[in-house]
Amino acid sequence: MERNILKDILLAQNKKTDMHSIQRSLMKKIDEYRKSPFIIIISGVRRCGKSTLMDRIRTEDSYYVNFDDERFINFDVNDFQALHELLIELFGEKDIFLFDEIQNIKGWERFVRRLYDDKKKIYVTGSNASMLSKELGTHLTGRNISLQLYPFSFKEYLDMEKYELKPLGRLTSIEKSKIKNMFNRYLRDGGFPEHILTKKDEYLKNVYENIIYRDIITRYMLTKEKPIKETVYFAVSNIGKEISFNTIKKLTGLTSATTIKEYFEYLDNSYLVFLISRYDPSLKKQIYYNKKVYFIDSGMARTIGFRASEDKGRLLENMVFLDLKRKGYEIYFHKQKKECDFLVREGINIVKAIQVTCYLEGGDDREIAGLLEALDNYNLKEGLILTLDEEDEIKKDGKKIKVMPVWKWMLENELD
Repeated sequence: MERNILKDILLAQNKKTDMHSIQRSLMKKIDEYRKSPFIIIISGVRRCGKSTLMDRIRTEDSYYVNFDDERFINFDVNDFQALHELLIELFGEKDIFLFDEIQNIKGWERFVRRLYDDKKKIYVTGSNASMLSKELGTHLTGRNISLQLYPFSFKEYLDMEKYELKPLGRLTSIEKSKIKNMFNRYLRDGGFPEHILTKKDEYLKNVYENIIYRDIITRYMLTKEKPIKETVYFAVSNIGKEISFNTIKKLTGLTSATTIKEYFEYLDNSYLVFLISRYDPSLKKQIYYNKKVYFIDSGMARTIGFRASEDKGRLLENMVFLDLKRKGYEIYFHKQKKECDFLVREGINIVKAIQVTCYLEGGDDREIAGLLEALDNYNLKEGLILTLDEEDEIKKDGKKIKVMPVWKWMLENELD
């Protein structure tokens, strides 16, 4: 790559911005590892705020390079030494390196390994989970901490809307009404930072197209775009439902269910679509069962999927899934005679059972029965039903069931 072009890029990118940004909850984790020798890997879907988070991490003692800049098109692994020399020439010698979307450069991990061996502190972001872990596994096993960033949580959404949240136990009825109103907007708009500011659905469509073309079709060298787009369309139109690879195979006209399985791996790696398994102590049975599907963002799901109605219940369930995912839980669903939306596993044990419904009308025996079956199966004394607005406590068959609004549960979890 031409040295003068590289120099211009580095000068432009290393101007520290003073723009106001929301304090992300992930910063607590990042701060825990600031003094450690580990390479910090931050991965997440495009446009969820990774670069802005990097801006918060930046100090006078750090370099910053964003490899998602189109001017890096001719940059390859042989240019890393020149890049390092130019950084020192332009900004003096520093010990902290921040690299955005570095997986765009083949062989990047060798350069990062060299910096690590020289006792430098390194932060890396990327929008492909598998590619980062595969490349890191070759040269940097045991030397990195992987963290995931998702679109805004509800607390981060409130911060973006400049709402000053009071302790939840002291909220007045008026304040609760304001929060409920904002939660309904959050449920509709989702958590992509730029979309919250602009409210332009066209922005979400553009982000979606970028993910499909840049992170999937180009990266995995797919020859046809129609099958992968039809797969995503089917998934986003069936949030919270069980899906079959064979059904999608017929829908897309592909000849192999294995190809559909690979598509979902690509989608998961790009943080766009997620599958969870029906829990069974037998891993073989888990693999055989149908999966349930969830999506990265309710606003994007609403924009690109098909819905005959508002389908608020499915979007609410998707939001609960994302919050569990955001907290790093291992998630399953329960299905025997009855169904329960989410099981949380820690180690070898199921430790939580959660049911999600908009309204628990008249006690809603179906929701309660599914939760009770899960509690019995996994020897749990207490379960949780999350609703749009209801709050209660139910005691049945020796079990305690807590009923609470999703917005309150999300805020309590983040404020703990």
